[in-house]
Amino acid sequence: MSKQKPDPDFLSDFVSKACGAGADAADAVMISSISSSASWRLGRNEGVERAESSDLGLRIFVGQGQAIVSSTDLQTPALNELIERAVTMARNAPEDPCCGLPDKNQLAKKVVDLDLADTDMPSSATLLELAALAEDAARSVEGITNTEGAESSASESAITLANSAGFAGGYLATSFGISASVIAGSETEMERDYEYCSTRHFSDLDPASDVGTRAGVRAVSRLNPRKAKSQQVPVVFDPRLSGGFPRLLAGLISGAAIARGTSVLKDKMNDQIFSDGVDIIDDPLRKRGLSSRPFDGEGVLGESREIVKNGVLSTWLLDTRSARQLKLRSTGHASRGTSTPPNPGPTNLYVSAGTTSRDDLIANVDNGFYVTEMMGMSFNNITGDYSRGASGFWIDKGELVYPVNEMTVAGNIKDMFLQLTPADDLSFRYGIDAPTLRIDGMTVAGV
Repeated sequence: MSKQKPDPDFLSDFVSKACGAGADAADAVMISSISSSASWRLGRNEGVERAESSDLGLRIFVGQGQAIVSSTDLQTPALNELIERAVTMARNAPEDPCCGLPDKNQLAKKVVDLDLADTDMPSSATLLELAALAEDAARSVEGITNTEGAESSASESAITLANSAGFAGGYLATSFGISASVIAGSETEMERDYEYCSTRHFSDLDPASDVGTRAGVRAVSRLNPRKAKSQQVPVVFDPRLSGGFPRLLAGLISGAAIARGTSVLKDKMNDQIFSDGVDIIDDPLRKRGLSSRPFDGEGVLGESREIVKNGVLSTWLLDTRSARQLKLRSTGHASRGTSTPPNPGPTNLYVSAGTTSRDDLIANVDNGFYVTEMMGMSFNNITGDYSRGASGFWIDKGELVYPVNEMTVAGNIKDMFLQLTPADDLSFRYGIDAPTLRIDGMTVAGV
């Protein structure tokens, strides 16, 4: 895998050309990626893949009209045609008084080094070896009878952004991963589980054999599940899943949802929405963070923000457009692709660690449900009603006593947030993270 380089000068010239062709303002983003992956199943090579791509997106403003076009053809004639098409579209687009580039004083002055790119890029042979090690370890766990395979991957991306307000910058980011998925049991008594690890630097990956072993142990532990009775009990969410709650929060406090009035939290700014002691932080500048970035999708410098402080909601997640709709300033949360307009979204969002250990969080649950996997989703942003299919382990007198499946957990997100208690086992593994979370008083539907 060859090292790529962002090219801010190229994009700056391209944006200038767009303004010379009739745009009042413009910005452009280019994403170039190289990725490799290898898969291994049942002791055999399932395939090695490599992909390369370059995509350029152009956003044009003519008056208060906006148009977005993209192309994978970066030759001069194609780019000239792209500009012409975008200007024509913007001239005929409906007016939007809130769209436009960010204020100049919000633009990042320099690109901060967040150590997102690794120079140690593994070969295809190394990736295949890692996948084999993961699957072999998973299959060696007693009780494993089949496998969906293991995979390892490596990717490298160059992200570049420039606009006519004077911003031009870019950065490199790498990503590495190992995953395994295996099956325990036989015939109608089969259970599946998985494990994966993802990092910015190759050296930070968990040993492939550990990933595989964890997948195997989890699958075997789910054998011979039972059904539990429908009731209201405390529900404890494993860290593999608990990050789903700050993710839900991010959607509910997105500036776009607040401006549309489609969030159950639209009137909750500065209100207590979690219990005392709960802090939720978004930090785009964390070193080697899976969702870190030195600037957002509009060139605005982000910063670490306490989204929730001691249970109180303290900010929305805003891009430029939603900020103007709400008569506020962007919080640096614009996310975008090459063919879509910016929208507010989180970066490294996490629930801070609590003061209680995972074991203690479970120990005082006389009757409850420890959730390790969820499927499906029914969630109403406006009412907050929440329901998901779930499986895991039943808790009896503070102990995980037997596996359960085909369950449903339900509640209202406002009540769930207020009843949420975090454990002290926070680790940054998924980009959006949380420790083990306990939520009291949820409805569990079974038999």
